[in-house]
Parts: sequence; structure tokens; C-alpha cells
Amino acid sequence: MKTDLAPRPQLELSGPKLRLSFEGLLARAEEEGGVEAYVAALKMKSALFRDALDEALDLEAFRTLCAHMATVRRRIGSYALDDGFSVIRPRILKLIDEINDSSATDSRLAAFCAAFPDDRDHRWVRDLAAEILHNVDPERYPLMHRWVWDARTNTGVIREIWHGENVDNMTIPVADGYATFLMLREELSAYLTQNGVFRDVLWYVDVLTAQVYAEYIGERGGTYLRTDFATPEDPMLHTRRILGLDGVDAEGRTRLKAVHGAAEIVGGG
Repeated sequence: MKTDLAPRPQLELSGPKLRLSFEGLLARAEEEGGVEAYVAALKMKSALFRDALDEALDLEAFRTLCAHMATVRRRIGSYALDDGFSVIRPRILKLIDEINDSSATDSRLAAFCAAFPDDRDHRWVRDLAAEILHNVDPERYPLMHRWVWDARTNTGVIREIWHGENVDNMTIPVADGYATFLMLREELSAYLTQNGVFRDVLWYVDVLTAQVYAEYIGERGGTYLRTDFATPEDPMLHTRRILGLDGVDAEGRTRLKAVHGAAEIVGGG
């Protein structure tokens, strides 16, 4: 198996900040079956992606996947309809071609994003690619979403757990490439293991990462974020949303805002 050979960045993460997020996660998730319930849901989501891509991806399956991607589903627009899907489908299949080779991850992501307009309306493209790679092959590809780290805007989970006295007013000198996300997962995996997590560590990393960002949304999120993540009805709502675990309603239907912000029923319940 080929692996990424890029130099690993050094991440200065804050132990106290991680501890607060982890303790908060354990306490809040306990009311909903514990973190294990979230881990199980993420495994099911990953299986959903693998099954859809194994079948070469049709429109109905793609729309269901979109409903499970929080930062994609509100903006994907016409790409989740017939004509748009005929455009995006071959790009997705090219993205996962030779997925076993992680050495070309950054160039693969760049090529996928370059196939779309580079504007505000298409910021979701990077997250779509990150979701697909991570869910199809979660061991090889860590979370690589913009909300985890976006070097251009100097925002994301890395900033929220960065060690420093004046983090809000500094530019963190870390790129947002594959090597950074891989190192972040290794650091968080080590932290979790040191704190008694020995099974499903990679999935625990995902939930902890989402919890850190959920706390940012809840405490300091601005208008843009609150458009997607309204005031929470429960302590774990933001965490579920950022992980895309709210894509199915109580009747087993999935929802997708595909055109003009109008909610659509994607599955049958």
C-alpha cells in the first residue's frame, strides 16, 4: 500500500482544551446512550457510502448521501438533480479511483475542487470530497473537512484546540493538506488512548473532533454558522449535525435542501 510521504507538521495542541471537550462529550452523550451510540451511527454512515459507491452511484443513492453531509446538503443545489448529477458523478468516480493510494491525496482533492467554480457558492465541494474519501475508507483518510482546518481562513477545530495565549489573534502556520489531518488524528488517537479509549479509536476521534467544533458553534458561532446550526434543542445537537447524523428523521426519511433552500424528501419512510 502506498502512503503519503510528505513531511509531518508539528501540531501544538492544548491538553486542557482537549480535556474540557472530552469531558463535555462524555457527560452530554451519556444521556443518549453514550459515545458508543455515535460510534455505531458513524459506522452505519460509512457503510452507506461504501455501498453506494460500490454500486457505481446512482442519483437516488447520491441524494441520500448528501442528506448525511451537513456542510453539503444545503448548498449542493442542482448537482443533486438529474442534469447536475450527470456532471458531478464522473468527477466523484474519478476522485475514488485508486483510492488505495493515499500518496496523491492532496492532488486528488485539488483536481476535484478545480473542476468546479472557485467561489462562495461552491465551498461545499471540498467537504463533499472529504466526506466521500473518509467514509469510503475511514482508516486511510481522516476527517479533512474545512471545519476541521481551513488554512486560508485560519479557522477550524485545530485553532480551537491550539496551544497558545492569544490564539484568536494569531495565524497558525499549518497547511490544510493530508499530512496535517493525518497528524491531527494521530494526536487525538494518542490522547484518547491515554484516557482509556481502546476500541473504535478512529471513530471516537471523529466524535471528539465534531464536539470541539460544536462547542465553537455554540459559544462563538456567527450568523453564517447559525444559519446551518440553529440554537440547539439539546446539548449534542450541533455534534450530531456536523457529523451528518441528523440526516434521517423519526420516520426514517432523509431530508435534502436541493433547490432554492426548499426541503425535499429523499427517502421513503
